[in-house]
Amino acid sequence: MLEMAAAAGEIDLFYTDEAGCGLWSPVSYSYYFRGRQKRQEQTKKRGKRVSILGLWRPFVTFVYALVLGGFVSKDYIAMMDIQAKEAAQEYKKTGRIRVIVQDNGPIHKSKVVQQKWSEWEAQSLYMFFLPAYCSEMNPIEGEWAHLKRDELAGQMFECESELAYNVVVGLEARGEKLGHSTHFLDIRSNVKPA
Repeated sequence: MLEMAAAAGEIDLFYTDEAGCGLWSPVSYSYYFRGRQKRQEQTKKRGKRVSILGLWRPFVTFVYALVLGGFVSKDYIAMMDIQAKEAAQEYKKTGRIRVIVQDNGPIHKSKVVQQKWSEWEAQSLYMFFLPAYCSEMNPIEGEWAHLKRDELAGQMFECESELAYNVVVGLEARGEKLGHSTHFLDIRSNVKPA
């Protein structure tokens, strides 16, 4: 029903999720020349993972934030506060609400996040939670697979900043291929890059 309402232009429908990337790409996401053994040169250390919090509106936009390590409720709230502000502006212009489809991850339903739900709804931002263990119902999962399989495949990164740079390049390349815009948000300082 949500997808039909979005297709009819009645709502703005986004999908959100988190993904993590490490300095060492899994071998399963790599390829090599026919007739040659697959091999990867490993870096000296594994390092910390770079986590991505993404909001995808298919064929329109991909909004994302990056952190070293993992996301916490405060990061998620910062991202949704930005979405709520944009949703309120869009509602005033078009009358459309914004719905965000997501799984039941701990940061999506933490107590501090639940306290924000009524504030966000007052700004025309609504959360829709998928049933447990139904990640296939969230199309953003496919975007993570493409990022890892197509854009980061078979690479070993020397440091976290090199990995983060390549994640951004990969997301930008994906946006160009699919024809949607991409926007990085610095949620830790709540500043949008120029």
